[in-house]
Amino acid sequence: MQITAAVAEKQGANLSIRDVELDDHLKADEILVKTVASGICSMDILESNGGPTGQSPIPMILGHEGAGIVQKVGASVSEFKPGDHVTVSYASCGTCKQCVLGHPYACERMNELTFGGKDIDGGMRYSMDGKPLSSFFQQSSFGSYMKVQARNVAKVDDSVDLKLLGPLGCGLQTGAGTVLNELDPQPGDGIIVFGTGTVGLAAIMAAKIAHCDPIIAVDVFDNRLELAQELGATNVINSKSTSDVPAEVQKIAAGGVDYAVVAAGVNGLAEEAVRSVGIFGTVAIIGGALKGEFNMAFDFLAFEHTVKGVLQGSSLPKIFIPKLIHLFKQGQFPFDKLVKFYDLDQVNQAFEDSKNGKVVKPILVMPE
Repeated sequence: MQITAAVAEKQGANLSIRDVELDDHLKADEILVKTVASGICSMDILESNGGPTGQSPIPMILGHEGAGIVQKVGASVSEFKPGDHVTVSYASCGTCKQCVLGHPYACERMNELTFGGKDIDGGMRYSMDGKPLSSFFQQSSFGSYMKVQARNVAKVDDSVDLKLLGPLGCGLQTGAGTVLNELDPQPGDGIIVFGTGTVGLAAIMAAKIAHCDPIIAVDVFDNRLELAQELGATNVINSKSTSDVPAEVQKIAAGGVDYAVVAAGVNGLAEEAVRSVGIFGTVAIIGGALKGEFNMAFDFLAFEHTVKGVLQGSSLPKIFIPKLIHLFKQGQFPFDKLVKFYDLDQVNQAFEDSKNGKVVKPILVMPE
């Protein structure tokens, strides 16, 4: 079938709006989804420039925060039916040790399925001008239709604006899940969040839900810090104007906080995070932030500190995404304050606005 998509045709170049072919033949476990909207994540921008290794298989249809409406389902799919509203999340194989143990966010084939450009069976679902076209996250939500594995999809409440919901499949669940699923703080526990993009702000909203106190936000942009306070931060630190963040934390929470979340890939943040937590403190370094260097001295762990990496907020999307929507409807997770909508043909402007900090979470809306 012919679809419309924003295509990364050359590394580092603007995306192009193109007509491409999607093989809409469904395997037994697949569903076809008409894309309504897709969030833009920093990983999409990074991938358009060649990805973490500079070897991403471009040309490619990017996008991995898709929301849409089910059109048809494969023979073995009973969970979904045409007309269902869904979000699409991270890719997993369903058969490796970690998937079988209930940890699909740590799938052993994650890198291959996310960045490899091919379907799970090694095929290619897209073509353009008669040549194969790579996919992304087993999803490619910058296209007007997606063919996805049912296990990577969550059914969502159809009373909520579907255009809003795509980012729940990656950035929002990553930040919120790191706090609620992985760290699981108790009321009154202190937490500091480094970076107030989508992931960091989701972590701050989750910390408020968990009744953390204090909730400290760290960033270099005052406008982001103001938003962090609106969303639940009790204290903010502008690290551009503060030479010693851990010392400032000590003024707020004597002895340090209980938890730290590193949600930005900037060198030195992990070290600052470790020095901001107290005895038995835990530091979570989230996905994309792992690209920052971490120089660990012995004293970092001398006081029973724990440092861990977290993928996708240790989230099970079919369970956690509906939970976040419930919290949103109750006014406890107001992620709509982060977003700005763009038409598909404005994708390059959306990329620029995201890189320049003009918008926290851009969302592309597909043409009708």
